[in-house]
Amino acid sequence: MIIPDDYLQTFVVECKELLEQMEESLLVIEKDPTNPDIINAIFRAAHTIKGSAGLFGLEFIVEFTHTAESVLDRARSGEIVINSNLTALFIAVHDHLATLVEHVVEGSTPSTETTDFGKRLTAQLEVYLGKEIKEVSFPPVQKLNVSEQSSTGDQVGADHWHLSLRFGTDVFRNGMDPFSFVRHLSKLGTIVQLVTIIDAIPSAEEMDPESCYLGFEISFRSEASKTDIDNVFNFVRSDCEIHILPPNSKISEYQKLIQELPEQEMRLGELLVNCGTLTPDELKRVLQVQSEISTDEPQRPIGEVLVEQQMVSPPVVEAALKKQEQVREHKKAEANLIRVDADKLDELINLVGELIIAGAGTSLIAQKAGMADLMESTATLSRLVEEVRDSALALRMVQIGATFNRFQRVVRDVSKELGKEINLVISGAETELDKTVVEKIGDPLTHLVRNSMDHGIEPAEVRIARGKPVKGTLKLNAYHDAGSIVIEVTDDGGGLNKAKILSKAIERGLVDENANLSDKEIYNLIFEAGFSTADAISNLSGRGVGMDVVRSNIQALRGRIELDSVEGQGSTIRIRLPLTLAIIDGFMVGVGDTTFVVPLDMVVECIELRAWASDEGDGQYLNLRGEVLPYRRLRDYFDTKGEVVRRENVVVVRYGEHKAGLVVDKLMGEFQTVIKPLGQLFKGEKGIGGFTILGNGEVALIVDVPGLMTQIEHEKDSRE
Repeated sequence: MIIPDDYLQTFVVECKELLEQMEESLLVIEKDPTNPDIINAIFRAAHTIKGSAGLFGLEFIVEFTHTAESVLDRARSGEIVINSNLTALFIAVHDHLATLVEHVVEGSTPSTETTDFGKRLTAQLEVYLGKEIKEVSFPPVQKLNVSEQSSTGDQVGADHWHLSLRFGTDVFRNGMDPFSFVRHLSKLGTIVQLVTIIDAIPSAEEMDPESCYLGFEISFRSEASKTDIDNVFNFVRSDCEIHILPPNSKISEYQKLIQELPEQEMRLGELLVNCGTLTPDELKRVLQVQSEISTDEPQRPIGEVLVEQQMVSPPVVEAALKKQEQVREHKKAEANLIRVDADKLDELINLVGELIIAGAGTSLIAQKAGMADLMESTATLSRLVEEVRDSALALRMVQIGATFNRFQRVVRDVSKELGKEINLVISGAETELDKTVVEKIGDPLTHLVRNSMDHGIEPAEVRIARGKPVKGTLKLNAYHDAGSIVIEVTDDGGGLNKAKILSKAIERGLVDENANLSDKEIYNLIFEAGFSTADAISNLSGRGVGMDVVRSNIQALRGRIELDSVEGQGSTIRIRLPLTLAIIDGFMVGVGDTTFVVPLDMVVECIELRAWASDEGDGQYLNLRGEVLPYRRLRDYFDTKGEVVRRENVVVVRYGEHKAGLVVDKLMGEFQTVIKPLGQLFKGEKGIGGFTILGNGEVALIVDVPGLMTQIEHEKDSRE
């Protein structure tokens, strides 16, 4: 079967989303193995993948998923309990499904090795099915352990089926025995009470010995479905009146099954048939009755007719109507959503950037011309461009929660490999940042998480000896701070051993033996290339490869990584990143003949230098309202050419917990800044995070505030 590319892409995207949901549910189910919502979520994911694969003729996915779906159905009905072994098996099932989907992407058939692995998984799944499991179809009518509640008089027990039978007069003539159906019912369950109805029997002189006048009211206890019970009367249905009402316990079960039906539009009758409360034959009969009733008046709703004919109880009809409304709302919401290719989104951002540069040029021309009307028009244009920019950037903002949730699996697998009990706590999952940043932060975060589990959190016996809980805790947190996003990886392990780190650094020649280093400088040594304090090499770490790459990757995103640790109590690694890598609000300043742009989110205030300056020894500080503020002249830092001005200004910037002053010649106001990356020749230039193009075509350098802060802090620590 040839699948069109656009259909194939939609299938693959949906499968990956479903597999992601399945994995999240599998990682939660271990903590709450009897939660029906979680079990149903896993089942729905498997069932939808199977159904979609069937539409495209992908039998290798359908066949494998079918067995997994059957086991999940038993778990839904309570026949088997999901334990750690079954969870581990289904995680392997998830991974195998992901592999099969990748074969679809590549347009290839599964290899022999992949097929054999799938067969081994299927064999393990079949252990949970047994020999008596029937073919599974969705949605199944779940079995229910009904109580043996008895009946008194005409009142049927709450957990019993109620069958109301009125046989037609020609039953005997057609060779049928009404009691044979009653005897057949006994094979499906237990008849708790049977009341013979003789109201239709005429007087003796009017009675026809070949005609049947019998009726029964039966209280019936059974685990069979309504369809199975209804099938007992297949041969007499044409001229008999048969009503089958479920027990109260079945009503709640039908309501639940209705809610679990796929999110697709169905008529009320189809909904009730699919959940098992109405048989196809009953639906035909009620539609016929509905058409007969509505001959001379507006058609009555089928729900009213079903209740009136005692075919379906009112609560079940209400649940079905509610499901219809939910599906309509869901479809309406889906209609408002479209999938957009990420490349098209990036192209839009680039075009918006070019529009900003062109708009700045137009504003500059308007100012030089001195035309009030033109200046007003360009001001309006600039405001609209800014709104377009914000809207375009908002399209690229995604929550970091999806990235965090992937680590549920990492923590589970690595903790089992290490033989440690580790609990992952996630907070700030709703924090948003640019999708480009999210894509590039995954690998560094993975290394930090694995490193915390391997080196940070101690083995159980060590934790017990230190008075800690046996189960270690690893926390992932994200929040916004001063125009940046901060991601924290925290563990309650043993913390960093400063003496050991310093000793290893001296041994490897990274620092001088007589060097006087601060705690932060010692901790930062772990980010040096090839540095490791591990006593043994494991599959996870110990080769000194990774932490330096982590820092390089973070710096490539114009970010900064910090580390805090308390020996014996744990460590926190803090990553600070810009919200977006494309367009920012900037504050433009002039130094000599050069123009610089400072990210506006980091600007606290602007002051005049002469009023606050106080040079002390070899350092430069401001006494800013009682606060000691270090400052640096951008002219000196970048060796900028141009005439020296008499009146200098200070731009006070903040990055994280640190503040500093940047001395400039001119304050030129806010400026929408399109960030352009530096070329390879300038990649190593410190203090510059990129460049932008001004309205007059000149280039302005974007100040790397985090980099400057790091250098200022280093100078401060070295003096101390």
